[in-house]
Amino acid sequence: MQKTTKVGLITGSAMFVLGALAMALIAFFSAPALMMMEDESRYGFEETVSRFETKVDEAGWSIVNTHDMQAVLDGHGYDVDRVETFELCSSEYSAEILKLDDERVVSPLMPCRISVYETSDGSVYISRMNSSLMARTFGGVINDVMQKAAAETEEIIDPLIE
Repeated sequence: MQKTTKVGLITGSAMFVLGALAMALIAFFSAPALMMMEDESRYGFEETVSRFETKVDEAGWSIVNTHDMQAVLDGHGYDVDRVETFELCSSEYSAEILKLDDERVVSPLMPCRISVYETSDGSVYISRMNSSLMARTFGGVINDVMQKAAAETEEIIDPLIE
């Protein structure tokens, strides 16, 4: 009876370790797909950028900065397809987080970044961090504010994607 218990305990422990390892591998390989969001635009590159900028303005957000990554990398001798990265800010949401000492830890995630890029086949995509998922890991004020900001960001992007 004692030998059977040991075998069962060893087998159960081994199964637990294998299960935990399998879950860790699944999480590791799924994380990039969960953390980033990408949607194909229904428009060409220039029109996507133009419509995006208009939607940002209509939503009352600001484009703090724009990075033309193709031009930046061309200046260093690299040839890449078009990529424009926009830094967006909602003053209301930013102030809610930045006025609190304990919440400023997320300031490196601010302003929100959205990229519009073209692939080698001419398709145009809009990509961004999955802010809603990221927010849940922080909880509290950060979660509440980032959930609202993420929802508004998706409202800005929705008319542009297929």
